[in-house]
Amino acid sequence: MLTKKTKYAVKALMALARNKENSPMLISEIASREQLPKKFLEAILLELKRNGFLASKKGAGGGYYLMKKAEDIKLAAIIRVIDGPIALLPCVSLNFYERCEECKDETYCGIRDVMKDVRDATLRILTDTSLADMIAREDSIKEKLAEGETQQFLS
Repeated sequence: MLTKKTKYAVKALMALARNKENSPMLISEIASREQLPKKFLEAILLELKRNGFLASKKGAGGGYYLMKKAEDIKLAAIIRVIDGPIALLPCVSLNFYERCEECKDETYCGIRDVMKDVRDATLRILTDTSLADMIAREDSIKEKLAEGETQQFLS
């Protein structure tokens, strides 16, 4: 399950990605546009900056802007930076492996075997999905809703 922190990070990055000129945006502008708590957003943006997703400019016309193209920022990278492991169990994590303390022999563990499949499927989607992809999906949904196809999205 995604934490609020990760969801807010993704929303903020998407707001910045929608800014076609990639000109700096103020925290207050991002918070207002995405309806996010400003103080919490400040900490999230600093973390994203420390990890190379964003840069900032001080002074008049300052704010945060993307360091990479929206096509190059993948969901998996954002989740790992903000929340850590993507895997549901530590024994199947690629970057944060830990042996489960109650496990007798992970080689024969059926739970681990299934969770590896879940990790692989999830990771495939998250590493293939960029900010640009999510923006395109949002735009497509809005377009279809405007055309009156509401039933499909409400069920």
